[in-house]
Amino acid sequence: MTSSFNVQSADGYEQLMGRWSRQLAPLFIDFAGVADGERVLDVGCGTGSLTFALPHAANLSEIAAIDFSPVFVEAAIRRNTDPRIHIRQADACDLPFPESYFDRALALLVLHFVPEAGKAVAEMRRVVRPGGVVAAAVWDHLGGMSGMRMVLDTVAMLDEGAAQVRSRYCFQPMMRPGEMKQSFEAHGLVDVEQTSLLIRMDYRSFEDFWQPIAAGEGPLGKYVGSLDPGLRAKVDAAVRAAYEAGQPDGPRSFTSVAWACRGIVPTV
Repeated sequence: MTSSFNVQSADGYEQLMGRWSRQLAPLFIDFAGVADGERVLDVGCGTGSLTFALPHAANLSEIAAIDFSPVFVEAAIRRNTDPRIHIRQADACDLPFPESYFDRALALLVLHFVPEAGKAVAEMRRVVRPGGVVAAAVWDHLGGMSGMRMVLDTVAMLDEGAAQVRSRYCFQPMMRPGEMKQSFEAHGLVDVEQTSLLIRMDYRSFEDFWQPIAAGEGPLGKYVGSLDPGLRAKVDAAVRAAYEAGQPDGPRSFTSVAWACRGIVPTV
């Protein structure tokens, strides 16, 4: 299995994360760079947040997109109207492309859900030409996801199992400071740079914030869906109280930070 992300539906993912990955995509593209005429690979395309942002950044000759989840692949194919974009189901650790085929391989918010993330980095390097770019971004779950940390820290006070979920969530692959840079360098990439990208996640209400998690989407949704009814009621009430923070329900905004890393495939 090459993905640990829990998928219930494409629409649920869009409410949980797709709308925010679309907001992050232009920042990531600016960091990773693209140029007219290039072939670009989107590894772990999800519902297409990065895939469909790429043509707006440059006049690319080809965009290939792969994802492990058939749910995401089907949703992205339905959305696609650009003949330059080709979407298929594939494994990030075994990319179905020849060596040195692409000018850039990009992975937005996917490597932390690949248990053997180093293999995915190695595969991205393999399919990029000498002088080309490999780039990736992952959320900083420990220090950069204030909304999700609010949930986890609240629930960990109610349930010992949630403390274990929090530990796994905060230390997924590539999330420790410098970890992605070290992996890029270990897999032969040069001139490696790592930075942080920041967006705000703006919610209309507690329902807007909590509904996809309550429906079982993502790692937190998987945990919430496993609870017995009594504990589930306590969790729902406690998270609502944390969201509202003593004020009436309504809009809230949370900062969210991603680690981003890029490196160049050596020419010699």
